[in-house]
Amino acid sequence: MCTHFETLELKDPKGYECEECVKTGDRWVHLRTCQSCGVTLCCDSSPNKHASKHARSHKHPVIRSAEPGENWVYCFEHEAFAKLNA
Repeated sequence: MCTHFETLELKDPKGYECEECVKTGDRWVHLRTCQSCGVTLCCDSSPNKHASKHARSHKHPVIRSAEPGENWVYCFEHEAFAKLNA
C-alpha cells in the first residue's frame, strides 16, 4: 500500500489540457493531475508521457486522473492504484 495516499490533499485540474503538449502543439490521450504541485499533464498512453516524466524528474509521486467520470489516484513510487470515494 502507498503511504502517500494517507495524507493526500486532492488537487483538481486547473484546465483540461496537457500544459506541456499545448506549448509544443502536440496531442494527448488522457490527462493526469500531479497531486504535489497541481500541474495537469498527459498520460503514458500519450506520445509524450509528460505526467510520468514529471513524476520522475520532480519526485512528485502521485497523480490523479483528470478525466471526467474517473476518480482514482496512482503512485509511481509504490506502483499503487486507489479508487477515490465519489
